[in-house]
Amino acid sequence: MRNIALIKSGDLEPGEVTKVEVDGLPAIAVYNLDGEFFATDDLCTHGDASMAEGFIDDNDIVCPFHGGTFDIRTGEANGSPCLHNLKAYRVLVEDGIVMIRLDE
Repeated sequence: MRNIALIKSGDLEPGEVTKVEVDGLPAIAVYNLDGEFFATDDLCTHGDASMAEGFIDDNDIVCPFHGGTFDIRTGEANGSPCLHNLKAYRVLVEDGIVMIRLDE
């Protein structure tokens, strides 16, 4: 397993989402839900849209393309027209750095 640093925890306010580019991985959307951090692939599974350009509605991210929704915590597609889940990453925060853990 390896950890990949994404952002400083203080750089993302509660209720915000941001896109992070990581070499060798697809773009990642990082979310702050009331101080708890989550991460999914940034590209919508329904169309060519960045989830980071959408908006957070409770625990869901609303895609800016067709308005489909995904559960931020799990990546589960839960609103039409989205049918396929986003990849969700295990997130940890150490020393103020938000990281994802990848199994190799």
